Amino acid sequence: MDSVHFSAGAPPTAGTHAVITRFDDLRWRAVEDGVVIGHGEASRRPDGRVFLSIDTWHGAVFDRLATAMLADLPSPLYTMVDAADHDLTARWEQAGLTVRRGEREYLVATDPLVTGLDTAQAPSDVTILGLGAAREPALREVYEAVRAEVDARVGWDSMPVEVPARPDGAPMDPSRYAVAEAGDRYVGLVRVVARRRHARIGLVAVREGLRRRGIARAMLAEVLGALHRRGVEAASAEVDERNSAAAALFEGIGAQRVSSAVEMVRGV
Repeated sequence: MDSVHFSAGAPPTAGTHAVITRFDDLRWRAVEDGVVIGHGEASRRPDGRVFLSIDTWHGAVFDRLATAMLADLPSPLYTMVDAADHDLTARWEQAGLTVRRGEREYLVATDPLVTGLDTAQAPSDVTILGLGAAREPALREVYEAVRAEVDARVGWDSMPVEVPARPDGAPMDPSRYAVAEAGDRYVGLVRVVARRRHARIGLVAVREGLRRRGIARAMLAEVLGALHRRGVEAASAEVDERNSAAAALFEGIGAQRVSSAVEMVRGV
């Protein structure tokens, strides 16, 4: 999200004479009287979307950087703003972006005695395969099926954390996925990116027609338990505020809501 601090004590004209310069493809700076007083940056996420951020103390500089960046870059363009920062939201709206959706970030312990997942079990006809145990191309098949289902309902780009785009037919990394298997196919998956002391859950999904059977909870039990055994104490996850089922899933295992943000966009 933007790192912006509007200086209440600055004179009204502060930054109004700044010179805005684009000094490479994805970065801009504002200079006034030989001093850099603002930066703008565009970053391309793995799914191809371009997100904007601005760092400055002056509202006038923010406005001029935003205008320059939006003029230089093709749409669609996105940004993330803390949901409590109404001033910043208003400035991006003035620049031409609109609020697209809300997002919650959760932090969940991995200890099964804390989450209550020590007793979670999959249905008798479903087997949970841990991180690294999934087979190709069955993993890719369930991922593409889930993606098609999400696309048909709300659009895949509504997912808070997109998995990296891959060329058609390119293999996936099984070490980042746990799956649920029923019969001869996978019916659910969880994607995890683990660091030394922390992990990020980027996707939890179960095929339509098999939901509300405890499969997602069982997959999380497997994944969080494995992380706990590795010494990873907590994992984070981002949930679209419209996804009440996902919010209930995480809140049901004691996840704490640590922040909220809004995604804004121009050109969609």
